[in-house]
Amino acid sequence: MSSFDYKDGLLCAESVPLDRIAAEVGTPFYCYATAALERAYDAYQTALDGLDAMICYALKANGNLAVVRTLAQRGAGADVVSEGELRLALAAGVPAERIVFAGVGKAPSEIVAGLEAGILQFNVESLPELETLNQLAASRGVTAPVSIRVNPDVDARTHEKISTGKAENKFGIDFAHARAACEQAAKMPGIALQGLAVHIGSQLTDLAPFRAAFTRLVGLYSDLKASGLPLQRLDFGGGVGIAYSDEAPPALPAYGALIHEVTRGLDAKLIFEPGRSIAGNAGILVTRTLYVKQGVARRFLIVDSAMNDLIRPPLYDAWHDVLPVTEPDPKSAVEPVDIVGPVCESADTLARQRPLPPIAPGDLLAICSTGAYGAVMASSYNMRLIPAEVLVRGADFAVVKPRQNYAALIGQHDLPDWLQAPTAALSRGAA
Repeated sequence: MSSFDYKDGLLCAESVPLDRIAAEVGTPFYCYATAALERAYDAYQTALDGLDAMICYALKANGNLAVVRTLAQRGAGADVVSEGELRLALAAGVPAERIVFAGVGKAPSEIVAGLEAGILQFNVESLPELETLNQLAASRGVTAPVSIRVNPDVDARTHEKISTGKAENKFGIDFAHARAACEQAAKMPGIALQGLAVHIGSQLTDLAPFRAAFTRLVGLYSDLKASGLPLQRLDFGGGVGIAYSDEAPPALPAYGALIHEVTRGLDAKLIFEPGRSIAGNAGILVTRTLYVKQGVARRFLIVDSAMNDLIRPPLYDAWHDVLPVTEPDPKSAVEPVDIVGPVCESADTLARQRPLPPIAPGDLLAICSTGAYGAVMASSYNMRLIPAEVLVRGADFAVVKPRQNYAALIGQHDLPDWLQAPTAALSRGAA
C-alpha cells in the first residue's frame, strides 16, 4: 500500500494533490505522509508482538520534528547519534527513558547531555569511549547505563558505504574483545552495564546476515550472563531494507519470526532501531522542470532540485523511482532522459536514462522513496536554499520546516573587524 497515488489524473499524497502543495509552497519540497509513517511503525509492533521489545526510531534517517512527534505519539522511542538529535527527540516528546544514544564519536559534551537528560542507555563503541563515559559519570556521582556495541564481523551484503558490521568498519568493539570490554565495564564505578548491542548496516534485503549477527550476539549475551554479569538488554539495531527499485526486502512477519526464534527462552529486554524502513517510503521530493535540453547523445531534464537537496544518487549511486505529477497517458511514447540539477558538478545527476513520457518546462516530477536520508542530508552548497518540508494527513497539509531564505543563509556569516570597511573603500582597494 502506498500513500502516493494518482487520483483524477494527479499524483497525490494521501488526499492532497501535489500540484496544490507546489502552488502554495514552491519547489523543490519534501513531502511526508502521516499514514505511511504510522503504518510502517505499526508493522514493526505487530511483527514483534509477544516480545518485551522497544522500538526506538533512528532519527538519522529523518529528523524532522513533526515526523518524530508523529512516531512518538505512536509510542516510539528514539535512537540518536548526536546531542542535536537528543535535543530534538526530547523536544518531540520522546521520554528520556526511551532514548538510546549510539554513535562512534560521542564528544564529552554530548555524553554529559545524555547523562543530564537521564537517557535509557549509551551504546558504547570503544574502550576509550567507555573510559571517558566512566570518568564523566563518576565525577557527577551518577552511573551511566551502558550497552557494549559488538562488531560481529558479519557481511550484510549491502553498499560498502553503509556497511557497519564487518571487521574493517569503524563501528563497535570486535567480537573477540567484547567479553573483556564487558568485564572491564562491570568493574567501573561510573558504569552500569546493561547489555549488548549490534548494528550491521541498513538496507538489508536478506535475513541471513541478521540471523548470523543475532545468533552470535545472543550466544555472547547468554555466556556473559551465566558468568555473573548483570545484563538485561539486547539492542538488535536497525531494521530491514526497503524497495527502491527491484529489491525484495524481507517481510516484517518473517523478520519478527526470526527474532522470536533466536531469543526463545532468553531473559532479555529487546531494543530495535529502524529508521529507513519507517520513513523511507513515507516521503517524496517534488521538483519542477526548468529546461529540456537535447545533448549530442542524451536528453536532459534540468530540474530545480539538485544534489544538495538529495545527495544519495551521487554519493551511493542510489536509485529512486521518478514519476510525473500529472498522470501520463498510458499510450504516450517514452524516451530515456537524464534528470539533472543546477549545481556546478557533473555528479549533480538525480537519475540516469529513465524512460519517461514527454516532459515540458514547468512540469512537476516526484522523486520517490526519499523520506529517509533525503532532507536530513541536505546542504546549502552553491548557496542554494534548503527545501521546505511538508507533512500531509488525510486532506490536510502543513509546512513543518519552512524553506530556508537568503537572509538567514547569508546571515550565518560574520565579517571580522578588518573587513568592516565601507563598500566604496573595498572597491577602490580592489581596483
